[in-house]
Amino acid sequence: MPDTFKEQIDAFISFLKFEKRFSRHTLLAYSTDLQDFNLFLLRVFEGIAFTELDYQHIRSWLADLKENKLTARSINRKISTLKSFFKYHLKQGNIQANPMAKIVSPKTNRRLPVFIKEDDVATLKNRAETATESWKTLNEKMLIKLFYATGMRLSELINLRESQVDFSRRQVKVLGKGNKERSLPLNKDILADIQEYITLKRKEFELPAEELIVTEKGKKLYPKYAYLLVKKVLSEVATLDKKSPHVLRHTFATHLVNNGAELNAVKELLGHSSLAATQVYTHNTIEKLKEVYKNAHPKA
Repeated sequence: MPDTFKEQIDAFISFLKFEKRFSRHTLLAYSTDLQDFNLFLLRVFEGIAFTELDYQHIRSWLADLKENKLTARSINRKISTLKSFFKYHLKQGNIQANPMAKIVSPKTNRRLPVFIKEDDVATLKNRAETATESWKTLNEKMLIKLFYATGMRLSELINLRESQVDFSRRQVKVLGKGNKERSLPLNKDILADIQEYITLKRKEFELPAEELIVTEKGKKLYPKYAYLLVKKVLSEVATLDKKSPHVLRHTFATHLVNNGAELNAVKELLGHSSLAATQVYTHNTIEKLKEVYKNAHPKA
């Protein structure tokens, strides 16, 4: 690998890590995309100086990705990585022109978020209420309720500490992407569940982790643990194409929008950086209206 390009990649990743404070998972995705691009340049063009890169090299890589059956969605992610990478170096004065200016992203079919129908939420809640036979089933209950009540991301809930729950103000402070903090309201029922969980945790473990939800050993949750518990419960109560914690986040947002919540308010609750990311939930509302029209209109 040419040292110059490696240095530029390392500088960009350091910027994302220390200044933008991106998550480890996001940093890995950016780094992987850039390393793959660099390896392609080495293989096809036998390496090239960073300052000599232009849109033709990038188009060659994208064509190669398409020939290898990479989806449009995956290609767009790699394009997004390169856009951020070259934009950073343009600002730093390391390049004179942005080679991404002539790159057009392939069109993708926008997938609607998978969510649980409101009629099925009661079944989900009843299933969660009965989950008190063991610490693992108690965790099933807490994960399902917290995800649906707050719309938190998996990483946010896993890292949520007891100290972030404000019982007097009925809210929880969440640390989201880029270390951005937001406050989420909590109803009295979920607050009671949290208080009960903390009490049981004190009785069960001598020195539990600082995080709110812990494993059967009193340790901090890890992503796969939470994912499998949620998947298990969702598999029992609903027929869904996907079964993951993110489905509950989608359900939280979809139900808010369907019941009249302002899009900007939902954006703040979800911790989205732009309204565009939140607008996808309006598509589900439109689909709901179409269904109502079809079932109710005599000429439909």
